[in-house]
Amino acid sequence: MQTQKLDTYQQAPDEAVRTDASISSLLSVSAKLAIAELEVVAFDTMAPLEKDWRALERDNLVSLHQGYDWCNAWVSAYRRPLAILRGSCDAETAFILPIEIEHSHGVRIARFIGADHSNINTGLFSTRFLAGMDVLDSRRFAESLRQALRGKADLLLLQNIPLEWRGRRNPLGLLPTVQNQNHAYQLPLLESFEATLKQLNAKSRRKKFRVQSKRLEALGGFDYIDGGSPSEQHAFLDRFFAQKAERFKAFGQPDVFADAETRAFLHGLIDVRNGDGFGLQMHALRLKGENEGHIAALSGISRKGDHVICQFSSIDERLAAEASPGEFLYWQMISGMHGKGVALFDFGLGDQIYKRSWAPVETDHHDVVLPISRIGSIAGLAHRAVTRSKAYIKARPGLYKFAQRLRAKFGS
Repeated sequence: MQTQKLDTYQQAPDEAVRTDASISSLLSVSAKLAIAELEVVAFDTMAPLEKDWRALERDNLVSLHQGYDWCNAWVSAYRRPLAILRGSCDAETAFILPIEIEHSHGVRIARFIGADHSNINTGLFSTRFLAGMDVLDSRRFAESLRQALRGKADLLLLQNIPLEWRGRRNPLGLLPTVQNQNHAYQLPLLESFEATLKQLNAKSRRKKFRVQSKRLEALGGFDYIDGGSPSEQHAFLDRFFAQKAERFKAFGQPDVFADAETRAFLHGLIDVRNGDGFGLQMHALRLKGENEGHIAALSGISRKGDHVICQFSSIDERLAAEASPGEFLYWQMISGMHGKGVALFDFGLGDQIYKRSWAPVETDHHDVVLPISRIGSIAGLAHRAVTRSKAYIKARPGLYKFAQRLRAKFGS
C-alpha cells in the first residue's frame, strides 16, 4: 500500500453571513471536514475494502459499474494489477475509486476497473465527503491522488464521468478534466407507460409499434423473453456474441466482445444478483412460425436501484428486418419496467438515431486527466488532443459520416 496524508480542506466560509438553516447545517458538516486530514491509500486487492465498499455503493446515485460485484467479476476475468484508492477522514472512509493499471504503449494508465465496458462512472463517496465538497481544495485533492499512485501509474485517466448526475455534483469534477466525445441518453420512466410516451412523439411511436406488431404476426408471431432461466440467459449471451461479430465484420470494425476475458466477465455478470438489482439480464425477441426458435433481437441490461442501463443490443438482419426487431424489443422492455421501481432507462454512451428517438435526456460525460509522471504528462496531452478531435468530428455530421466510411474501409 502507498499512503499520502494532506490537509485537503480549506476553512469553511463565515457562517454568520448565512441565514438559511439548511446551509448552516451543511456548513456545520463542512467545518468538521475542514479540521480533518484526508488520507489516501492505494490497495492492490479488493477484499480489505469490501465492507466499506458495499456500504458506499448502497447510495442510489453510485454507478453500478463501481459496485463491488461488478468490479469483482471484471477482476476475476482480467486479473490486471489494482491500485484501488481509499480516501479517509478521521479513520472514516470518505471515498473509494476502483482503479486498475493498464499498460498502453509503455505508459501505465490508472483507469476505472472495466472502463472499456462501462457506460457511466461516478466513484463512491460518503455523504460527509459530498457535503464538504464546496470547501475542498482541488489542488491538494489532486496531489493526494498523485502521491498515492506515484510509482504505480503514470497517468490517472478516469473516463465517462457526468460532472452532475441526477442533481448531484461529482467531486471528481474538481480535478483536471476534458469533455468526452460521447454523450449518454436517458428516458425517465414516469407513473405509467402512457405518461412516459408523452415525453416523446407518442402518436408516431404507437403507430410504429402497431406496424411492427403486424409484420411480426405476419411472419408467424413472436415470444418476448424477459430474462429467462440462467441457462437461457447464458445461451442468449453467446448468441449475442455471434450476432455482434457478424455486425462488426460487415462494417469492417474490430469486435470489442471477441476476447475470452470480456466474454467470461459478461457471463459472470449474469450470476450477479442483489435484491431488485442484477449485473446482467438478457432480453430476447424469439420468432415463431417458419422461423421458429430464431432470435431476431437481443439486449443485455443491468440494474442498480431505480436505474437500468442497456449495456448492449444486437439484431439478426436476416430475420424480420422490415419489422425493426431491435426497436420492438425496446418497446417490450421499457413498457414492462413500469410498476417495478425503475425511474430511469439509460441507453448508454454513443449517439445513435434510435437513442435520440427514445431518450429526451442527454448527459455530457467528462474524463479526468491527471498526470502522475513526466511520461504521463505527455500521454495526458495526447488524450486531450485525441478526445477533442473526436468531439470536433462528431459535432459535424458530414465529417463524421466521412470518418465512419474511412473506418469501415480500412477497418481501424
